[in-house]
Amino acid sequence: MLALMSVLELKQEVSRLNKRERQELYAYLVRLRHDTPEWKRATARRIRCMSRGRFVTAEEMEAKVARG
Repeated sequence: MLALMSVLELKQEVSRLNKRERQELYAYLVRLRHDTPEWKRATARRIRCMSRGRFVTAEEMEAKVARG
């Protein structure tokens, strides 16, 4: 049976992970975010803008991605 954990418990468990495990967890969370309808719509919008010749710098893109 799967035990439910609170956010605090999850944070405590994550703090015990080594660097490699945290990187794996981060990659997993990024993949989860990329599977959302919102992310897919935003990505499609960005691609349409780029197709029209509107580009952003890498720094601008990183800032937008960081904001979600």
